[in-house]
Amino acid sequence: MSDIGLSKSVSDALLAIVIAIPIAAFLGAFLIGSIPFGYLIGRLFYRTDIRREGSGNIGAMNALRTLGKAGAIAVLLLDALKGFAPTLFALWFFKDHLDLEGFPPSEQILAAIVAAGAVLGHCFSPWLRFRGGKGVATSFGAIFAMSWLAGLFALAGWLIGAGLTRYSSVGSMLGSALAPIAIWASTHSLPETAYGVFALLLILYKHRDNIERLRAGTEGPIRL
Repeated sequence: MSDIGLSKSVSDALLAIVIAIPIAAFLGAFLIGSIPFGYLIGRLFYRTDIRREGSGNIGAMNALRTLGKAGAIAVLLLDALKGFAPTLFALWFFKDHLDLEGFPPSEQILAAIVAAGAVLGHCFSPWLRFRGGKGVATSFGAIFAMSWLAGLFALAGWLIGAGLTRYSSVGSMLGSALAPIAIWASTHSLPETAYGVFALLLILYKHRDNIERLRAGTEGPIRL
């Protein structure tokens, strides 16, 4: 930055700020994503530890099995909001700020970082000894913030996969696989598409037990 007339101390301070902002954004989104709404709703309104019921997962599908429809809807919406709100804020707050020549727009980079932080927080919540959910609702919420069209494609993938097989895990993986393609097609944003690929790999990893059960024919179907 010295080529634009800034002293070394000032340029170093600006560089530190540029580095600190994405780190702070990631950590903030991680803390938001780490809020275990499935556990909290179960404890506060149903006097139930959702981790000790059904599959032990804190997500909406296990909430449906253990808390019923109302509890599941609340968990689903709140988990999705953990991804949607921070990502939408990043897209709005950083628009036309901190843009660097030769890099994608800063709001796209920060949105991808924030979305990743929120999903990782949900999957590895420090409040639950770094255990958590599988990240699907939180990831889909972040994708809706990036592009409502991509979000609809991801949701359609879930509906098709789950509807045809009656396995939520199949829908989750199919929707997540469609997401990066839909993000790129609707935004042409490399950082946000990279987030879609990252989320897919993370969700596949979190569904490794489901994949084994699907192969063994012991996966539990959706029951309303």
